[in-house]
Amino acid sequence: MTAARFLLFALLIYFVNFFPQSGNKSYLDIRSQYENLEKNNSSALPGVQQYIEKAKKEKEYSRLVQGYKDAVFFSPSDQHKMLYADSTILAALKSEDKDLISTAYLGKGIIYYFNFKKFEPALDEYLKAYQYAQNTSDNYLRYKVKYHLGVVKSYLGYYQDALELFNDCNHFFETKSKEQLHPNEIYNNTRGYYNTLHQMIVCYRNLKQFKVSDSLVNVALSRTYDMDEFSLERGYFFKCKGLLEYNHKNYKAAIADLGQSLDPILKAKDFAWASVVYYYLGKSYSSFDKAKSLKYLMKVDSIFNTHHFILPEVRASYEDLIKSSKKDKSLEKELYYTKQLLKVDSVLVRDFSYLSPRIHKEYDTRLLMDKKEQLERKSKGRLISMIVCIALALFFLGMFIFRYYREQKVQRKYTELQYKLSEEGLKVRHHIEEKKEKLKAEGEQRKSVLTAEQIQDLSSKLRLFESNKGFVKKGLTQNKLALQLNTNTSYLSTYINEQKKMNFNRYIGELRISYITQLLNSNKKYLNYTIEALAEECGISSRQNFSDLFYEINGIRPKDFIRKRKEELEEN
Repeated sequence: MTAARFLLFALLIYFVNFFPQSGNKSYLDIRSQYENLEKNNSSALPGVQQYIEKAKKEKEYSRLVQGYKDAVFFSPSDQHKMLYADSTILAALKSEDKDLISTAYLGKGIIYYFNFKKFEPALDEYLKAYQYAQNTSDNYLRYKVKYHLGVVKSYLGYYQDALELFNDCNHFFETKSKEQLHPNEIYNNTRGYYNTLHQMIVCYRNLKQFKVSDSLVNVALSRTYDMDEFSLERGYFFKCKGLLEYNHKNYKAAIADLGQSLDPILKAKDFAWASVVYYYLGKSYSSFDKAKSLKYLMKVDSIFNTHHFILPEVRASYEDLIKSSKKDKSLEKELYYTKQLLKVDSVLVRDFSYLSPRIHKEYDTRLLMDKKEQLERKSKGRLISMIVCIALALFFLGMFIFRYYREQKVQRKYTELQYKLSEEGLKVRHHIEEKKEKLKAEGEQRKSVLTAEQIQDLSSKLRLFESNKGFVKKGLTQNKLALQLNTNTSYLSTYINEQKKMNFNRYIGELRISYITQLLNSNKKYLNYTIEALAEECGISSRQNFSDLFYEINGIRPKDFIRKRKEELEEN
């Protein structure tokens, strides 16, 4: 009873002394209680919640953004991080500060990328962040967005394009890290420098430029020597060094370096790079310790089962596990890893549709399906397996025929469009002459609502509008264009209907699609844009509207045109 009274008294003293004072504390005082704690330390969250409540009460939305960012940083739960990231965006939107909004979207994208390895939604958030950061004076924010777009490009296999982004970011972060700035800014820029250096090494390795990779790894390890605050980045550099040693067939050196990389990577819960380390440890041990090799390869499978994510680089783990199971005559394991490989391919094809041909080339899906059916036939009976095999054969035959005829149609439309593009100037001039003649002939048959002067005036203004690419502006309406041309909507509509033989929406749509088609055909950098980015480039508000209009006008989907154009450039 005495102990209970003592505890009650202690709690009373705590509430009396703490809470009245906390209400009068400044934002700086509140943050000073927890800001130096380590990432994912939940003991910071009561102080963070106090900061958030104060900002809510005072409607200080920029402070509220900071509070939710702190909650993301200190929350150990990935799901809670995502919830706090959504709250950060809502608070940033209320602040109407574009830099804060950009930072908030970027933060959510980073969680999708780092914590969940969901690259498609991560890219969506990065592009939103990029849009809001277009006119920012915060160069750190601009290059941070640029860095994460580079990460996605690298992940998608566009290593050369990613390198251009990383080189820019690397130069910026390195320069800023050497300036006389606040210690936190120096830390952030130094960390940005090491992260871009890591991504550059990854790109150069995948481009088979091993000498450059070796040189950068040595620089990185020498600069991060004995720097505890960058232990994760140093872990990444040891991982890169281990992979390079493996490429040089120095397997024992590779094992040593990869082993050094593992602890900081696992501590950061970076399961994607952990799976890469496990895979190359397995490959390095394969020549002299089969048991250890299999142990590490099975860890890759464990990560896939837990997170439903895998990098294409470690897909071959399953091929090795299948071969080992077959050698050991373990039907059960061979069937299990075969099914797992099919799941892996399904995930990769879903997330990396562009990688599908490469995956199928490396391990032909049809043969894999046949192998799966052979294994199941041994356990379930010959009759069922034969029926399934026949069904699969018919299915693949049907798919082959469908794809063949579809590809023929796409090729025909692409060829027609290329001819149209090559003859575009001649066609336009010929069309204009025909229009002039037609107008002259029609002038004697009927009288236009517009005078000849009005027609001439609108004609010259629209020519200027077209040459200045005014049609790429989003949200362009007939009213807005009429105001811009110093006329009224009735005259503008009449002119377009009579002279262009189409309505306003069709006129603008054809200009936009013609413009973006010319860009895709003449400038190969646009071939790496997403459909959303291409729509944005020519002023169309949605991906679907752009795709449909492109198809309606050109007779081919934009993704098919891009694919065929890339193939043509590679052949030439």
